[in-house]
Amino acid sequence: MEITQNNPGAAAPPSSGRSRFLDIAAWVGIAGPVLFTASFLTQEAFRRDEYDPVSEVVSALEAGPNGWIQQVTFVVFGALTMLHAVGLHRGIARSRAGVVGPALLFLSGVGALVAGIFPLREDAAGVTYDPGAHVVAGTLFFLATPPAFLFLARRMRRDPRWRTLTPYAVAAGVALIASAVVMNTLVIPDDGALHDQAGLIQRLIVLVLIFPLRVALGFRLLSTSRS
Repeated sequence: MEITQNNPGAAAPPSSGRSRFLDIAAWVGIAGPVLFTASFLTQEAFRRDEYDPVSEVVSALEAGPNGWIQQVTFVVFGALTMLHAVGLHRGIARSRAGVVGPALLFLSGVGALVAGIFPLREDAAGVTYDPGAHVVAGTLFFLATPPAFLFLARRMRRDPRWRTLTPYAVAAGVALIASAVVMNTLVIPDDGALHDQAGLIQRLIVLVLIFPLRVALGFRLLSTSRS
């Protein structure tokens, strides 16, 4: 299907500069989740004696020895997410209120970046705590991502090049909303039934519900960057 500027809902026709930017935005959208996952899995492997990935969330890697590695991981992931969001906005056909999805994804990137700037710390007794802003940043990431997927789905449905990803984005967004209810009722509270499995559940949410779709969006942007 040919998309032209005469169609107000269409994406702009490709130019060499625009195509190059979309290629970059696509690759960073793919690289962000992959690098983030590789980083925290590697850190876990080297910190087995003092870090439990089942009970401790990924952010706890910022506390203790070499915590700066996870800080950098958050900052890089956040920056790549923000760039990817701009690429999606430019790569998917425009629609009414279509900026909302990319804007929310951009906001989730801000949350990840701030989580690296304001890390968790470890006190003298070895207890991990938040000196300020990290929990807020993490909450921003997890609150912005589900509606970002749902609004992106609404916009993708109007673009033939992206339409086949719409059901996936809707399913991921709805599942993330359901997971937020589970996290806030059964996992986060100290007396929650699943509190001791907080790290495992967080990893499942990220690795099953968020990152695969993020990578799929990157590959789709790459395939459409010159269409």
